[in-house]
Amino acid sequence: MLMSPGDKAAKLVFGPNGFQVLKPGPYVVCAVTAEHVPLEELRYWSVDLQEAYASAEIATQRLTDTR
Repeated sequence: MLMSPGDKAAKLVFGPNGFQVLKPGPYVVCAVTAEHVPLEELRYWSVDLQEAYASAEIATQRLTDTR
């Protein structure tokens, strides 16, 4: 997916089975790595922390660190 420099991150509300888009955008920012994650590739997030993650490994690391 190509993103233009003017594209801004989406703002989402994360739920247990999906997310709601509050502000449209082509990607979200991983809370740990700051990597841009295209919305169509977003699979990992925390409902409690309301954060997106780039991979399962990063999500597991973050959730382990916060406990």
